[in-house]
Amino acid sequence: MGASSLIILIFSAIAFSAGGIAVAKILVKGTKNPQKGQAYECGIPTDGSPWNQFNIGYYLFALTFLIFDVELIFLYPWAVVVKQIGMSAFFEIIIFLFILFMGFLYAHKKGALKWI
Repeated sequence: MGASSLIILIFSAIAFSAGGIAVAKILVKGTKNPQKGQAYECGIPTDGSPWNQFNIGYYLFALTFLIFDVELIFLYPWAVVVKQIGMSAFFEIIIFLFILFMGFLYAHKKGALKWI
């Protein structure tokens, strides 16, 4: 199991994907139906353009969630090895949490956490 196995896996993945696309292009009859290009939502006919603008507050709220979600991803491995590393790991995680908390305070001050 070396580099040759990885190369074989990559080539077989590319061949399998390309083969599936080629078979679909050859066997499936394409239709030019304007209804196929419309946005579909729960069987309700679309009203207006599907390119609506959304309030930026939703994106800011989602990004704030992702920041704290990624924080948890970093905390799990730290919690596993904290006894082995010692006090230096404790001080590093305090600094990490402080930086995230300052970002949280900044987002709160700018009003990014107020739901619309």
